[in-house]
Formats: sequence, structure tokens, C-alpha cells
Amino acid sequence: MYFTDRGLEELADRRGGEQVTLAWLAGQLQAFVDQHPDFEVPIERLATWLARGGTDEDDPED
Repeated sequence: MYFTDRGLEELADRRGGEQVTLAWLAGQLQAFVDQHPDFEVPIERLATWLARGGTDEDDPED
């Protein structure tokens, strides 16, 4: 198990039954980056990856 898996497992255990919007998630990620600016690049990469449907391609239509 990776160290980060513990946080993901806690998220699933504590909040896994909730439904959220992507706008809410984006707001939470922005709040996290505001508090922890050193994580801006990985959070931006994650947000872009999610926005593109789980791919790193620039144009999802290709």
C-alpha cells in the first residue's frame, strides 16, 4: 500500500456515500491550494486530468 492510499481510503470510508458536484470539488481543491501553495502544480495536473476524462491528451476529441 502506498502512503497516499491511506488518505484515499479515509476519504472513501468517511465520505464515500456522499454525492458532490465537480464545482464543489474544484472549490475544495482551490481552498487546499490556497492553504498549501506548494501543492499547486500537482493539484492543477489532477484537475486537468479529471477535466479531460482521465487522459493526459491536450484534446480529448482526437
